Amino acid sequence: MSWLSKRILSSMTPWLPQVTQARTFDMYHADKRAKGRLVRRYGYKDTLNARGLLPRESELKVKELPVYRPKDHWNQRRALFGQNDYIDILGNDDLHPTRILYNVPAWLRGVKGNEYQVLLRKKRIWSKGIFPIARPTRWHSMKKQINFLYKFLNFKCKNKTF
Repeated sequence: MSWLSKRILSSMTPWLPQVTQARTFDMYHADKRAKGRLVRRYGYKDTLNARGLLPRESELKVKELPVYRPKDHWNQRRALFGQNDYIDILGNDDLHPTRILYNVPAWLRGVKGNEYQVLLRKKRIWSKGIFPIARPTRWHSMKKQINFLYKFLNFKCKNKTF
């Protein structure tokens, strides 16, 4: 504490705390009022005309709808669209369109039916090969799905469509 007493005694002027004067809120408010209204959201243009129930015709530019011109569905391009699609592919009437679907699995070609019927067909085709041995988990899950659909369609559905 000796350094503090030396410091105080060595200074010629007595120690005074620093005091800053702060203006009161009323003065700030008066200055703001004198400057005028505060401009907020400068540059924002409100496109919504929300001053009343109906838009004003003078302020709102009404865009007219284009004149309706119906398409000519019987012009040559539209009327003959897809005319020769099967002539090049099939040739004669001996070949059914489902027989040329080469990139579709065999159990899905030309199938009409629900999920249960598709899975039964898939099981019948895959059971002839090595699939049950090669992929037992997938085989088991397919059989589980078939059992679930069998119970669902036979005992829980009102419309039995199969």
